[in-house]
Amino acid sequence: MLRNLRELYQYRGLLLSLTQRELKARYRGSVLGFLWTFLNPMLQMVVYTLLFSVYMRQQIEHYPYFVFIGLLPWIWFSSSIGAGASAISDRRDLLTKVRFPAQVLPATVVVTNLCNFLLSVPLLIVFGLILGRWPSWHLLFFPVVVLIQLCVTMGLAYLISAINVTFRDLQQIVANLLTMWFFVTPIFYRTSTVPEQFRDLVVLANPMAVMVTSYQAIFYEHQMPAPGPLLMWLGIALVLLAVASSIFERRREEFAEVV
Repeated sequence: MLRNLRELYQYRGLLLSLTQRELKARYRGSVLGFLWTFLNPMLQMVVYTLLFSVYMRQQIEHYPYFVFIGLLPWIWFSSSIGAGASAISDRRDLLTKVRFPAQVLPATVVVTNLCNFLLSVPLLIVFGLILGRWPSWHLLFFPVVVLIQLCVTMGLAYLISAINVTFRDLQQIVANLLTMWFFVTPIFYRTSTVPEQFRDLVVLANPMAVMVTSYQAIFYEHQMPAPGPLLMWLGIALVLLAVASSIFERRREEFAEVV
């Protein structure tokens, strides 16, 4: 893992360049362009708010704001994992170049979506201000949660992208798993509504449940996120990142030949 991080730091200029290129290319040719960074989660929020507050009757004050808080980190995570699965297998043009650092490719996907997430946070804060929910000092915990989510996402992206090079069905499996994962993550409901016998499984065994409830604590409830689950997933994320980096490193020499 340390070698992988050192190399990422060594090639930080390339990572930054590729991230900038991805951000520019994402909405190139679009009339609204970069505004889709904000419009996409807003439109999703409207659809899910209509579904869960009108048809399924979720009784949560300022429900659109509650949903929006959960949607933003989920979009960062799911977009990174979904695109990260094929980050290596889709870039034969770069991998065949001499000594191209393959570890930059999954990192670029994750960092690009992280930038979109961070750029959407001011919109989230403005949305809260409109509803009279002013930020509190608990916002200081926001970078901590972001860092833990970054570690989890990066670890999964490295692991899945390395395996997907030889097992291409994995990206299809991941796409379907993300759909199921989405609905077992407490974005549209409070964890207190989950049956007690399943609550620990849904919350503690699901890293995104921990991340989403932590963001909800910061922005919606104005409370300190529960430290226990966050510390637990920080430890798991570091182990995952170490294992994923090891697998990625062992298979890196095969990438150019297989893709």
